[in-house]
Amino acid sequence: MTDHIDPSRPQFDAFKALPRDQLIEMLNLVRFRARAAYPEEHPQAAEGLSGAEAYARYGAESGPIFRRVGGTIVWSAAPELVLTGPADEAWDTAFVARYPSAHAFLEMVTDPDYRRAVVHRQAAVATSRLIRTAPREGGAGFE
Repeated sequence: MTDHIDPSRPQFDAFKALPRDQLIEMLNLVRFRARAAYPEEHPQAAEGLSGAEAYARYGAESGPIFRRVGGTIVWSAAPELVLTGPADEAWDTAFVARYPSAHAFLEMVTDPDYRRAVVHRQAAVATSRLIRTAPREGGAGFE
């Protein structure tokens, strides 16, 4: 069983195989650890941060890179209840991040500063879902 913190190699390869020059939105569902799990040698390992505190550090350090590549948060919420679905898939945060292209997302995740910041996310997250979507026009129907 996987913890769903980072994409697997086949998942990342599938992402890279999709068109890279169009607008994408990434649905993020995140559950935090009670206590962040940093590698023993990491400076924050002894601080006893909560998962939420470590995730806030991830946001503070990765945010400038996210914005530099053109990323924006188009929707964010605090989930309250899973009405349909496994009860153990409760989430602490949910949001949609928009990127001008998949190239921009790939530029972000390969940036050296982002790669240093992502240790906070890895320490913070118990499990997550990151779902690439192709945006479409909203309306009154469900299509």
